[in-house]
Amino acid sequence: MNKDLRIIYMGTPEFAVSSLEILVHNGWNVIAVVTAPDKPRGRGQKLVPSPVKEAALQHDIPVLQPTNLKSPEFIEELKSFNADIQVVVAFRMLPEMVWNMPAQGTFNLHASLLPDYRGAAPINWAIINGEKETGVSTFFLRHEIDTGSIIFQEKEPILPEDNIGTMYEKLMNRGAKLVLKTIEEISQGPVETKVQDESKALNHAPKIYKETCEIDWNQPSEKIHNLVRGLSPYPAAWTNLNDKLCKIFQTESLPGTLGLEAGKYKTDNKTYLHLQTGEGIIAIKELQLQGKKRMAIDDFLRGNTL
Repeated sequence: MNKDLRIIYMGTPEFAVSSLEILVHNGWNVIAVVTAPDKPRGRGQKLVPSPVKEAALQHDIPVLQPTNLKSPEFIEELKSFNADIQVVVAFRMLPEMVWNMPAQGTFNLHASLLPDYRGAAPINWAIINGEKETGVSTFFLRHEIDTGSIIFQEKEPILPEDNIGTMYEKLMNRGAKLVLKTIEEISQGPVETKVQDESKALNHAPKIYKETCEIDWNQPSEKIHNLVRGLSPYPAAWTNLNDKLCKIFQTESLPGTLGLEAGKYKTDNKTYLHLQTGEGIIAIKELQLQGKKRMAIDDFLRGNTL
């Protein structure tokens, strides 16, 4: 195994930290990290580094933070590292002059079983759509996003109790192991890849917007329950409750009917809050009313009469 392979690592959020850490802890030669510029946060708008930058600095790895991935200055700086391969985890779309630069190419980790769930939010959409299984894929980058030849894939079950928080954690850790396995394989010579089977590109995973998160009470309760799971704890599904924005974090889908219009509720103001849907009932278990803390339903009802 050639551990002298010169690796440039590209990533930004927490999801990308585990893959960087596993390469460093296993003695691989990560010569530089490319990540997003520091962002202003909080009341003081203090500049905060990305999680990947923080991890890189702890290991004394040089960090590049380009605002423009096509700028001649960035391209020259990247070339100067003379990388053998680039690894991309949760980063921006790369121009060809960047992904085509290293002799052994650039591979990406994607949190789905490609070609299914190509796009920005594969974990969310797999849960929202009620899938029982997802996974992680490594593939070589090419022009069209998430379409390159597959190197490795591994499956991960989605359990009924899973939400975006738990699946994010599971796929982050499984993905890191797959990145390590992929680097080990590439270091030993040319790898066998397989072209993506377009007949399996059944679902898309577009970016999640605020309007994506609004609950449509005309939908069946099972679909609403999956939407809540797929957005909890962040960014969270929402609705209006007594004319206030209300984030919903945990629900249960129940059979039957309340005999009400979709979106209307019944409560005993002590232990339960049930909403009528297009088919079935949603029991709200955990929520956060605008201006209030996130609470379990019985705590919420003790302090708020509906």
